[in-house]
Amino acid sequence: MGNRLAMIAIGLLVLAGGSGDVSAQPSKDSNQGNQPTYHVVMVPGTITAVNYQHRASTEIGFQGSPILPLAKGKAKVTSRPGRISIEAEFRDLQTAQKFGPEYWTYVLWAITPEGKANNLGELLLDGSKSKISVTTSLQTFGMIVTAEPYFAVSEPSDAVVLANVLLPGTTGTVEQMNASYRHLGPGQYVYDFARASAAYPKSEAPLELDEARNAVEIARAAGAAQYASDAFAKAQASLSQAEQLMASKGDRKMLIQSARDAVQKAADARHIAVQAEQNEADAEERAAAAQRTAEAKAAAAIAKASQQQEELARQRAEVAKQQAELAKQQAEAQAAQDAAARSQADAARAQSDAARAQAEAQAKADQERTAVAQQQAAQAERDREELRANLLQQFNRILPTTDTPQGLKANLADVLFATGKYDLRPSAREALAKFSGIVMAHPGLKMAVNGYTDSVGSDALNLTLSDNRANAVKAYLINEGIDPASIMSTGYGRSNPVASNDTPSGRQQNRRVEILISGEIIGTRIGGATGNNANPHGTAPQPPQP
Repeated sequence: MGNRLAMIAIGLLVLAGGSGDVSAQPSKDSNQGNQPTYHVVMVPGTITAVNYQHRASTEIGFQGSPILPLAKGKAKVTSRPGRISIEAEFRDLQTAQKFGPEYWTYVLWAITPEGKANNLGELLLDGSKSKISVTTSLQTFGMIVTAEPYFAVSEPSDAVVLANVLLPGTTGTVEQMNASYRHLGPGQYVYDFARASAAYPKSEAPLELDEARNAVEIARAAGAAQYASDAFAKAQASLSQAEQLMASKGDRKMLIQSARDAVQKAADARHIAVQAEQNEADAEERAAAAQRTAEAKAAAAIAKASQQQEELARQRAEVAKQQAELAKQQAEAQAAQDAAARSQADAARAQSDAARAQAEAQAKADQERTAVAQQQAAQAERDREELRANLLQQFNRILPTTDTPQGLKANLADVLFATGKYDLRPSAREALAKFSGIVMAHPGLKMAVNGYTDSVGSDALNLTLSDNRANAVKAYLINEGIDPASIMSTGYGRSNPVASNDTPSGRQQNRRVEILISGEIIGTRIGGATGNNANPHGTAPQPPQP
């Protein structure tokens, strides 16, 4: 690559129209007194990204965007073994609330050519200046600064205030290409600012506390109280602790620590809520589609049955006509005995033909009804298979899941628990929260939670640990809203290994918790004993069979 220079164009958000003109209209906000705020619409633009040379140091500049044109900055970028360090300083910045009451701080981002955004850290203003020292594992990236509602955001907003620019002395390898990155546009952080402002004390608070209040209100507006109640309650508890320290003029360090903790938990709660709402909307759309399909099938079946009835009525009318003709022939035969005998024979034959025709018509109708029933049964089986495949895909996005004859088997690795314990790590709780949302969207699913260990330690110790881990997963799923009657848990200790216990990697695979999902709606069901202690002490126990 050498010192060859070219340009990498990465998605930057600039003002609508791409001309750089500020066309936003000022508006008064109840939280800002008489100070106007500006709401702007951003569209994709370009910035420069650099592939920084290994174990080299260079400087890069920052230029203000059209919404904050006087802002500027520079950064020293040093490539070290395993990481790149960034020492940046900025000046001529203004309060982030200039761009709307939902914005309280600034965040420095690294953007890769593929469009991935990496939150490098928060810029804390000292007047109109700010300094930041961070590291990143990225090698090729550009940098932007955005106004944000709080520091713990995972995607940049569209309020871009600064973007990096090459200086005459900037060294590095760069290329020219078009790319864009995902960003959160206007309205993602909107809530009832007037109501929220009235709920908090009017005294001046540290920026960290204002961010915490903002983060909790944004999470509330996103439905976190409903869809992520546990995480949202923890965020509220941390905010309450910070508010109490503020009111009592307590330890400022503890106040800031509680406030930042509230921001992080609120951001997690908002993320869970947004995902849950999307899952709920997807489930409702699937249910509506299924309902429309069922109604169309029912209408078709009714139309076909009506047609069959009309055909049967026509055949009966034909038989009646034949019988009337036979009666006429019998009346005429009374005049002449010989002619009557012949007429009676003809009538008998006609009646026999009519009966045969009626029987054939009835047999045909029976065959058609049988064919309809078989088609409906085949469609029901296809629906179950499609739902099973969709669920397998959804579960696999959260936990490694395989399709087995017993049902869909999701695997929680040993690393999702504290070593030798059965407490769920945060990553496990987040995964199980998403997992439960999918299960609750499909009533009729059943679950068997099975815990396993490796061969290290006694049988009794391993059986207890596996049982406790299975029970911990079951309890968390029930707490997330799963019907207790639809879930059972069992610890199997060292039995049923999936790999050899003679190697560390094999033992790690054997330390697991498996969730077996089944039910009539996907073509399988869990049978046998139920409850927490099914087969707790048997020799070489087996998972429940369908």
